Amino acid sequence: MIKHHPKFELIQLFVKGDLPASLSAGIAMHAEMCPKCQEKIAQLTEHVAENSFEDESINFKVDNTKNTLEVNESLNFEDMINTITASDKIDTLKPQVEKTVVFKNKSYTLPAALHNIESGKTANIGKLSRARLQLNEGEIHTTLLHIEPGGGVPEHTHKGFELTLLLDGSFHDDEGEYVKGDFIMRDSSHQHQPISKNGCLCYTVSNAPLHFTQGINKLLNPIGAFIY
Repeated sequence: MIKHHPKFELIQLFVKGDLPASLSAGIAMHAEMCPKCQEKIAQLTEHVAENSFEDESINFKVDNTKNTLEVNESLNFEDMINTITASDKIDTLKPQVEKTVVFKNKSYTLPAALHNIESGKTANIGKLSRARLQLNEGEIHTTLLHIEPGGGVPEHTHKGFELTLLLDGSFHDDEGEYVKGDFIMRDSSHQHQPISKNGCLCYTVSNAPLHFTQGINKLLNPIGAFIY
């Protein structure tokens, strides 16, 4: 069962369209798997739409001779409706084709939010594999990260933020177990060592390299650069 969700403030920014594409995609994918957040997003979207409609300024004119209030002629709603309903043509929706990705000979079906995002070649180091997603957001890097059974990332903290959305499988750290659909945000106040007993596929977004907190940092730098 999903236990970790985006904070309300993040969902608000998502609905308003104020998040980077990488974080928006993360919330959209989480919502695909989480009815609770789907409902929140639907309610907020409706609220924002209502407020936007109320804020629209409509020009009125007063006809002093008739003592009436009329909508400005430039807003011809009848013409608008006629234009919308002028064609009898019905657009047919094309069936959505599943998009998959393969790591270590295992195929994973990707959420709809990733269908139109190009990914780079898969790279491997130890029990970690990753494919960089081509969103071109500068210092914000977005990755599909695969951890083989028994694999993990050495204990670390973060110089910036890191979003991890579990697309398949599970992993655990000192704070508990995470399953498919969990939306996990980390920053410099967190220190953890994720390990996957049975393997997992994660969608990750970060804006700075990891900072390793054990071992000789220089030896772990290749892993940090690989993940970031």
